[in-house]
Amino acid sequence: SRLGILIARHLKRLERVILGYLEVSDGPEEEARLGILETLQCTIEHAWPRMPCRLPVLLKALLRLLWDVHTERGPTPEPVRAALLHRTTQCLILLDRCSQGQVKVLLEGVHSSCEENRVRECLRKVQEST
Repeated sequence: SRLGILIARHLKRLERVILGYLEVSDGPEEEARLGILETLQCTIEHAWPRMPCRLPVLLKALLRLLWDVHTERGPTPEPVRAALLHRTTQCLILLDRCSQGQVKVLLEGVHSSCEENRVRECLRKVQEST
């Protein structure tokens, strides 16, 4: 947040770091994933003009994270899972806002074909956000 819009200078490297952290579970408390979702949220808020071109990669990673958190049956406590799902949903909502509704358009087919209630609930929140 200290860099503000100047974070745009580092987006390519930062994107690689974010994607790497989102892919790997870091134990029951998921501190790294929660932290990187906060970083992504802050990055989207500050560098929003540069986010639409990164939408395909970020959307894919966030959807994969939603699915992974929902399907993993490891030792992660329920409140941590809920926090991960919430922060992921918040990032999707921010991406949708800065891409002028492109996320909602892309998620229409996913929402209708998804049978998992928790994932559907997250996607519904994105669809209903304004």
